[in-house]
Amino acid sequence: MDDDSLVRLVEQLQERCLVGSMTVATAESCTGGLIAKLITDMAGSSSYFRGGVIAYSNEVKMGFLGVPEEQLLAHGAVSAQVARSMAVGVLRRTGADLAVAVTGISGPGGGSSAKPVGLTYVAVADAAGAEVRRFLWSGDRAANREATARAALELALERVSAGVESSRR
Repeated sequence: MDDDSLVRLVEQLQERCLVGSMTVATAESCTGGLIAKLITDMAGSSSYFRGGVIAYSNEVKMGFLGVPEEQLLAHGAVSAQVARSMAVGVLRRTGADLAVAVTGISGPGGGSSAKPVGLTYVAVADAAGAEVRRFLWSGDRAANREATARAALELALERVSAGVESSRR
């Protein structure tokens, strides 16, 4: 794991959140809490991090995050639709200003021809709406989880930075 670059991303996210008085929450499936761990490893994270949910099972996705069962049945847990619903759900449940959610197949098993190992969706949601990005990683389980955490932090940082810039205008 490239801790230095991940630490720099978290430092930047924290700085931008504090400047913009923004709070963040996470909903994680395939990363199992790695994003929240990276954030809370940094002193001062309690100033902007509201909390996170490890929604590994569909029951938690539905019951806690409000992901519609019909969505899971129609698209599967690893889908853009579910990633978006997870982000919106944790945003609502925590009252954060920004939420990031991830769902994917880290491996080594669990993939199929339609949804191969490494397929991941990263979503971010705030008052302006939600955005989802699709990734297909090619590493082992640890590398796929790290790549997903990096992508989630980068997307959150982009969204927070855009919010801070627009509030300055």
